[in-house]
Amino acid sequence: MKRILDGQKQNMVGPRIKQLRLEKGMTQKTLAERLETLAVYVCRGSISRIEEQKRTITDIELAGIAEVLQVDISEFFKKDE
Repeated sequence: MKRILDGQKQNMVGPRIKQLRLEKGMTQKTLAERLETLAVYVCRGSISRIEEQKRTITDIELAGIAEVLQVDISEFFKKDE
């Protein structure tokens, strides 16, 4: 059975998070600052690594990002059409 992740990528949702963040006109720094108000501590550098699929993401972080970006978590798993 093929693994979901290929060993190089640490998450599946990073590029979609970046796309949605940019659609909202938000910088990585702003996203990090807004997450902090929810007691979700992810620095700007970690957001960059998540978006580049070089860092794993926790469910708590994913829920916080969804709240800040005002999207349902399922949006992160949609493929580009």
